[in-house]
Amino acid sequence: MAEIKYEIEQSIGVLSENAKGWKKELNLVSWNGREAKYDLRDWDSNHEKMGKGLTLSKEEIIELKAILNQLDI
Repeated sequence: MAEIKYEIEQSIGVLSENAKGWKKELNLVSWNGREAKYDLRDWDSNHEKMGKGLTLSKEEIIELKAILNQLDI
């Protein structure tokens, strides 16, 4: 399996932390040298290990924000 290279360009926020210290974070991440995208996933405390996540373009995050703003929470 090819090595995955990533760089967290901007930490936007932490949504939660589990008992093992992993945090669900929203970050701006560049994957394999590509343009950075919004990324939501679990990370260990050193950002060396990660869980499965969701990567969104700027257009998708704008659309998601609009959808969330419509929720009656």
